[in-house]
Amino acid sequence: MQKRLLALGGCLAFSAALAFQLADVTTDWPEYNGDGSRSHYSPLDQINRTNVKQLKVAWMYASGGADTLRNRTQMQCNPLIIDGVLYGVSANTQAFAVEAAMGKPIWKTALTDNGGTLSRGVTYWADGADQRIFFGAGSWLHALDARTGKLIDGFGDHGRIDLKTGIERPGADHYVVSNTPNTIYKNRIIVGARFSESETALLGDIRAFDTRTGQLVWTFHTIPMKGEAGYETWSPANPRQRIGAANPWMGMAIDRKRGILYAPTGSAAHDFYGGNRKGNNLYANCLLALDAATGKKLWHYQLVHHDIWDRDPPAPPNLLTITQKGSDGRPRKIDVVALVTKQGFTFVFDRITGKPIFPIKETPFPQEAVSGEQASPTQPIPQRPAPFARQSFTEKEINSFAASRDSLVDVLRKANTGPYVPLTGKMTVFFPGTDGGAQWGGAATDPEGILYVPSKEVPVYTSLIPRQQPSPNAGQQTVAGNAQYQLYCSACHGTDRKGNHDGSYPSLVQVSNRLSRDQVVQVLLKGRGMMPSFSHISPAERDAVVDFLFNKTAEKPVVSTQKAVIPYQHTGYNRWYDRNGYPVSSPPWGTLTAVDLNTGEHRWQVPLGEYPELTKKGVPITGTDNYGGPLVTAGGLVFIAASRDEKFRAFDKQTGQVVWEMKLPAAGYATPSTYVVNGKQYIVIACGGGKLNTRSGDRYVAFCLSD
Repeated sequence: MQKRLLALGGCLAFSAALAFQLADVTTDWPEYNGDGSRSHYSPLDQINRTNVKQLKVAWMYASGGADTLRNRTQMQCNPLIIDGVLYGVSANTQAFAVEAAMGKPIWKTALTDNGGTLSRGVTYWADGADQRIFFGAGSWLHALDARTGKLIDGFGDHGRIDLKTGIERPGADHYVVSNTPNTIYKNRIIVGARFSESETALLGDIRAFDTRTGQLVWTFHTIPMKGEAGYETWSPANPRQRIGAANPWMGMAIDRKRGILYAPTGSAAHDFYGGNRKGNNLYANCLLALDAATGKKLWHYQLVHHDIWDRDPPAPPNLLTITQKGSDGRPRKIDVVALVTKQGFTFVFDRITGKPIFPIKETPFPQEAVSGEQASPTQPIPQRPAPFARQSFTEKEINSFAASRDSLVDVLRKANTGPYVPLTGKMTVFFPGTDGGAQWGGAATDPEGILYVPSKEVPVYTSLIPRQQPSPNAGQQTVAGNAQYQLYCSACHGTDRKGNHDGSYPSLVQVSNRLSRDQVVQVLLKGRGMMPSFSHISPAERDAVVDFLFNKTAEKPVVSTQKAVIPYQHTGYNRWYDRNGYPVSSPPWGTLTAVDLNTGEHRWQVPLGEYPELTKKGVPITGTDNYGGPLVTAGGLVFIAASRDEKFRAFDKQTGQVVWEMKLPAAGYATPSTYVVNGKQYIVIACGGGKLNTRSGDRYVAFCLSD
């Protein structure tokens, strides 16, 4: 960009908006998922259907920080490429810059307070010679000089701002991480963040900061104050004093021409019990359209009423233009915003008015719930497009070659199944699973109005069980290490400490063989990966948990500082596999679907990923669990890694046929980027692995056509 500005006479008085527009969107990849529309689309076509088989590895960059033995690090970064420089994030959450043509290092940060962070990338802003990389790590949003990687002293507190400031509430913990790249509008950076998902979560407000100074410009309250619209949808009163989250952790999209920000919001915490927040709970689980300059709400649509299933939208929305017949029978263009969900739905709205493009029906669902809960009588179900993931899981859908199939059938017959069935003490099966359907990788769109969405169909089971409650005396209770573990840790790592099958929540049975006592304490204090910090509990409670994990009997019980009022405990995110390690549902277990948003019809759906040992036995390609998004190009291709088989594939976007694939050094649980340097097109993917029991890695791999 600097070269382009100098070519215009070296004038440094360009507005931030103009400077941003000068990034060459035809050759660069200047934003998360490609652009402010989060389209995942590139107009590049040098690599196309006819020559894609000639792709070769152009370069690899070892970003550093991979830990394959102890903690299974991850990289979920969608790198930016601007004027020949690639900006990304390493396996140990350091931002870096390399030459995009060769992968030669330029700079890399050495932050020391970035614990508890996974990063999906960075955000770029420029105004003349002032070029900045915004990078969320730990609880901080850092402003880095794009040319050197050094903190910009004039931004916030010597180059960073503490995202916790301004969103505290009584009884909240301290965990906040801006792990999804934020959104630029002129000289504002609009911020969302990830919080803990317990009742101690911070407030999920959407905030805009000045890109030069770090000063707060505006705030939108996702949980309203008294007197604000939506306040009446919470009971009892004063929800901001009692409830947290409803945060845009998944990222946002921006229509810069109109100045409209499109922000999905997460569920209110606690995720699986809402007896202390009766009502529909606006603006949790919403798609919000806000004035990007002021934060004023223009319109909203709630996707799940009173969410008690953690069914918040998992990815940024897509902005695109579709074509439909008008009342006069002539084709008309409509600017829309589309949002895919964990449940497998696609919601499509007029971008300006918020009016649904296709009918959405308020549909009744079961009401039976645990004592104190009050489920919403209906939920909004899009009537078109059809779901891209199956919506039912019965014994007929159990895998025909699953081990111990008869016993699985017996277990399923005794469980609750179906969408939006409230959790009880009985086993409840989510299908699609708790994290999709669609997941944080989101969908891609092209100028033809087609949406390409990866999805997974792996059942997850869970339940709610009574929770050991604090005594009436100031919320305190004397408990030992096992009770502390059950209170704070068992929902993810299991009541038996064995974690879950795919390694997303690792076993803690022999944690002393991998980590020292001091290292475990640091993980509790700072968090790691998807695990939040537990800095809000007392040192005595942390010591009791560590004693329990290290099989040491505590000298004496400790006093619980937990002041929570939630009477139930979630029993974990348990992916349902058979003893051979395969999902108990019938394939496909992962898919890629092309949805025509002009008509609402599916064009094609194909499996995404495979288990080679099953393919060799003659089993049709099954697809796999997957994380990461697609890239679609004018060359007629959809590139996606995402699958647990560690392969990178290109699909023909017209037919869904695989036209190229290559094994990666580790699974690419990330979204690829594409760009041109010196006339040559490259495709690059972060190969971090670490999830789904796959090996970790630290490589960025770039591909180009062979000479």
